[in-house]
Amino acid sequence: MTKKQKKSLLRICLSALLVLGMILLLDESIYRYTLLLPYLIVGWGVLKGAWKGIKKGQPFDENFLMAVATIGALALGETLEGCAVMLFYQIGELFEGVAVGRSRRNINALMDIRPDSANILDEKGQLVSVAAEDVEVGSITIVRPGERIAIDGVVVEGNSSLD
Repeated sequence: MTKKQKKSLLRICLSALLVLGMILLLDESIYRYTLLLPYLIVGWGVLKGAWKGIKKGQPFDENFLMAVATIGALALGETLEGCAVMLFYQIGELFEGVAVGRSRRNINALMDIRPDSANILDEKGQLVSVAAEDVEVGSITIVRPGERIAIDGVVVEGNSSLD
């Protein structure tokens, strides 16, 4: 997890605990107004992003839509629902961020195992090692046992198997 994701998780946990504590310990007529605190803790970034989008002239993004939905719930007196929607949205954003980070790391790891060179036969029939991006279409590449395949191709001679 990145530092930003850890801060987001902390805000989510703090807000969830505040909401739960208020629901369990306070009367509904009281917690309805005190739920604004956890709402602002978890939703401040979304509200700020919505405001920035409006100022840039591009209001219709997910931040704006979440702000409208949750502020609408608050205006209708459904404070718990507005706070819960913002909380669940932030949980979803956190999961998405973690998943994207993992995908990026996995893709980078795959790029690291890609071989940098390929063995090709030149015009004289000699085996020459060249950079993988310099192999021309139609070139014959030689892949020895245990080597990684540098480029896509068709097996012309020999056989191929995949363990």
